[in-house]
Amino acid sequence: SFNPYYGVQLLIQYPAGFFILGGVFLCTTGAEALYSDLGHCGKWNIRYSWIFVKACLIINYLGQGAWLLQNYSGKTITSDMITAGFNPFYGLMPHWFLYFGIAVATSAAIIASQALISGSFTLISEAIRLNLWPKLRIRYPTEARGQLYIPAINLLLYAGCVGIELYFQKVANMEAAYGLAITLCMIATSILFANYLVLGRKKPLLIYLYLVVFLAIELSFLVANADKLPHGGYVAVIVGGLLFLVMYNWYKSKKIKNRYVEFVRLEHYLPKLQELSKDKSVPKYATHVVYLTSADNPKEIEHKIIYSILNKRPKRADIYWFVHVETLDEPYASQYKVNHIIPNDVIRVDFRLGFRIQPRMNLLFKKVVEDLVKNREVNVLSRYESLEKNNVIGDFRFIVLEKYLSEDNELPIWERI
Repeated sequence: SFNPYYGVQLLIQYPAGFFILGGVFLCTTGAEALYSDLGHCGKWNIRYSWIFVKACLIINYLGQGAWLLQNYSGKTITSDMITAGFNPFYGLMPHWFLYFGIAVATSAAIIASQALISGSFTLISEAIRLNLWPKLRIRYPTEARGQLYIPAINLLLYAGCVGIELYFQKVANMEAAYGLAITLCMIATSILFANYLVLGRKKPLLIYLYLVVFLAIELSFLVANADKLPHGGYVAVIVGGLLFLVMYNWYKSKKIKNRYVEFVRLEHYLPKLQELSKDKSVPKYATHVVYLTSADNPKEIEHKIIYSILNKRPKRADIYWFVHVETLDEPYASQYKVNHIIPNDVIRVDFRLGFRIQPRMNLLFKKVVEDLVKNREVNVLSRYESLEKNNVIGDFRFIVLEKYLSEDNELPIWERI
């Protein structure tokens, strides 16, 4: 029935019936996946298809209820019956339709599995972008950024599925873990959406009203599913805990590393770079020295790059190049901007690349240099007299600095762990 009166009366007359919510909770599964599917399906596709899906779900559940009332009214459904294959979903089908119904249900399971896999790729890609997950290779089979493939995560999902299957062995044994995982997922989604509303500066009254309504429903389901924890629900908690541990450790380690990344004003060191470039008493390291920089501000540079050039073994070069890369939301964008900080001495190149463009810096940088030479904006010839008069191009050396924490650091014990 659509009337919630009967549900309320059940809880009043039979208080233990509250835990029935844990038994019927799996009817709501799929709703938690709507948000993770937005990236690769699109919001309008989900909105339009949900009208059809919602209608089918209501009709099917009403049909199962009618079938139970007609055939088992006043009777007790025992666990032995369920073990023997009692299933209202297939029971309400005519015999001639049964095989077709099994095919449809199997197809739906496959589609749902694919949605979970695609959703995992989307979530991990966002976690990588937010520095909450280690860097992984991402492939884009289409021009839509939300449609992606991560081989490492696909392999991890395969190993997890095989492990869960071997551990539980029967579908019925998985229900506890699945139900608890879905409940926690819904609660997390509600909290995240409330945080989004706060950032969007929505009215506090609306935010509190939203939280009260949704958390009241979801926490009720959580309490009703709590008894599933010792019957397999702990698996969902362990898996979620491991994922959280990986994300937290990666995020914390990045924060610790970034704490020691110091940016300095490039203009303060330009005279020193010019002096080093002209100091013939220092052996020439290369005609062109190229550094990758993470400084978004073109007027800044990492202190470690300046240290690498000027200290210990000075790297004398005729031209110093600083290259910065920014990834865009467009698939095939490929743009660059050249800033001649000191003409023919210090040059910064900013690349703005689409998410499907492989950042092969040697090829991209070569194209930039060719364009600059063609426009006579830079002289890339070797500065050695015997080579310069024969128009021999100078050598390029790319330097990538590795960041790591010294073992002699004085970090607190919890940060060392």
